[in-house]
Amino acid sequence: MVNGIAILLLCGLGLIRADQLKDELQLLHHRLNLLPQNIDYDSIDIRVMETDDTRCQEDMTEILGGLKAGSYWALKMLDSWGSLPSGLLYGTFYDLGNFDECLEIHQQISSSQTIQGKYCFMAVPLKDVLDTGITSLESMQIKIATCFPASCSASQMEKFAGQLFKNVFNSSKTLEITIDEDGCQTSDRVPWDGLTIFTVVILSLLTLIVTGCTLYDYFLCENQKKLPSLVKIISARANSRALFRLVDGSSNPNVIDCLHGIRCMSLIWVVFLHEHMYSLISPNINFSYALSWLEKPMASFFVHGYFSVDSFLFIGGLLVSMTALRTMEKTKGKLNVPMMYVHRIIRILPVLAMAILIYVKLMPVVSGGPLFKSGFHGKEECVNGWYWDLLFIQNYATESVCLDQSWYLAVDMQLYILSPLLLIALYKWGKKAAFGIVALVILLSACLFATQMVNHYSMSIKNGGGDDEANSKLYLATHTHAAPWLIGFLFGYFLHLNRGKKFELSRLVVWSGWILSLAMIFTSIFALYPSGKWSAPPLPTVEESLYYTLTRVGWPLSMWWVVFACMQGYGGLANSLLSTPLWQPLSRLSYSVFIWHMFIQEVNSRNVRTSTYFSTYSVMLNFWSDFGISLVMSYALYLIIEAPIGGLDALWRPTGNVKPPAAIQPILTSVVEHKIDGDETENKLAAQSD
Repeated sequence: MVNGIAILLLCGLGLIRADQLKDELQLLHHRLNLLPQNIDYDSIDIRVMETDDTRCQEDMTEILGGLKAGSYWALKMLDSWGSLPSGLLYGTFYDLGNFDECLEIHQQISSSQTIQGKYCFMAVPLKDVLDTGITSLESMQIKIATCFPASCSASQMEKFAGQLFKNVFNSSKTLEITIDEDGCQTSDRVPWDGLTIFTVVILSLLTLIVTGCTLYDYFLCENQKKLPSLVKIISARANSRALFRLVDGSSNPNVIDCLHGIRCMSLIWVVFLHEHMYSLISPNINFSYALSWLEKPMASFFVHGYFSVDSFLFIGGLLVSMTALRTMEKTKGKLNVPMMYVHRIIRILPVLAMAILIYVKLMPVVSGGPLFKSGFHGKEECVNGWYWDLLFIQNYATESVCLDQSWYLAVDMQLYILSPLLLIALYKWGKKAAFGIVALVILLSACLFATQMVNHYSMSIKNGGGDDEANSKLYLATHTHAAPWLIGFLFGYFLHLNRGKKFELSRLVVWSGWILSLAMIFTSIFALYPSGKWSAPPLPTVEESLYYTLTRVGWPLSMWWVVFACMQGYGGLANSLLSTPLWQPLSRLSYSVFIWHMFIQEVNSRNVRTSTYFSTYSVMLNFWSDFGISLVMSYALYLIIEAPIGGLDALWRPTGNVKPPAAIQPILTSVVEHKIDGDETENKLAAQSD
């Protein structure tokens, strides 16, 4: 019965013509008092704008006349405004109004005058509206949506907006209202520039090439063994087969299956961390709850999510040393360093360069909304300093990186560039060089501790989360993140020396290893939980410095045990989870996901039309939707960019043994193909991390 009534109601509404609907809505505005009825339009003086722009004055005069007459288009302009949000004491500092209603206004007044809506944010200091008595809140601003004629600039409308609000709220107090022109938007489409057109053309061309090779593979080649090499490395069909192929590594002693699980879980942690970051800076109606949430135990996974990066660094160092040392053993110490660099740059650079183009040029094309402004938040940094990212020195050369996640690629690349020195030392001097690397880890840890102590840096969110200087010196710098990579490098050397060896460990040693490993993992994550409460006293610099320094070493040591135990058959349930072949497709796709997931997260977080609500459950919902879309986008761009480039790199190699490029892992999860123990194998050791 209810469904029938609903269907009849919808059918009835569908019979109403558009002009009749407008009349009905206009009547509702008056009858239901949806708009403020206490506005004295006659008392509003547009001369307060102090402008010589006659076009703006004419448009404002028409709008005031339309409001007095109850014109539908003028009422829509005022109706799209936000207001002082309810829940200020609960942290509601945004009212987004109605973005689409404002931008749809396009009223023809005469042949020479057309009024178009312009959506802007009006910033009102919280202290001008609410006397909280809390010093930390005095700098907070309330962001209220406004809608003005597009002919008027933001500076022209600031005084007018203040006068209007004084009229609405019948207040004698003057508000310090500011409107930022850079945040204003109209329905006018920004013409595509040459670089945007180039980005679309190059993506279309790559898609066309992949589609052509895939159709040839599917319809014209019945025997896959006779498929031309060039078609094979570009075909989406061949790449997808290799991407989703599950390989049982139990038959190959050179395979470290658990690395797939560690890498994928670390990647998911990275995406989940960034999801919380975007959710916390969204226009939430419960900002005060979001602050209290940071005191909860589960928030520690967000606050200390950077340990996932240390896991990637550990895996990267492990595989660089293990695979390279085995190759050097067969070539009697020879290492083709230039080719190492060339192959790595071929794998990383094209994807990164295309990512910069897509983030900066295509984000405005595919999205828009009240919070979108001019597009990607790092647009200015990319325009002015994109080359730092492509040179992999952005973590030292500039304070504002182009792509937020690209700092890791710089750290990983810089360590990779230095790796031949360490490899040659290990090959020539063996354990003496290994002790030298241990000494280097100790020196770098001492440097990190001293840097934080001397400068009194803090990375605590309660203390600001680390300012730009502290962030660049403690977090983004390569020398402060080198310890996990070097520890993984030493572990790779250990595995190289003991390949094929079975260590017989007693039950006591195994249990002790797991207890100590888990203790280091959970201590790293939760040690600062008591001091993280807002009411707790600040942690002394020496204690925070010790924590930050020791966990940088303790975390990779715990990873050392996890990998060793899983390889030696002492992993139990952990090995079953980490070594399941189901991780392999995501592991191969992880570099793409790492590069593209923040594109999806930013588009979705800034595309909202209403205020949001922060909670663990809402973040989880957003995570699964963003992660799912990121996987689809990553898969598509993997097939048209990453896999073909990796395949061309393999085709160019002097070995001449061409395999489906999707089976060749990307740099984030890179699989390096070498002749190990005399056999040409796909080294599922899996990966140089992101």
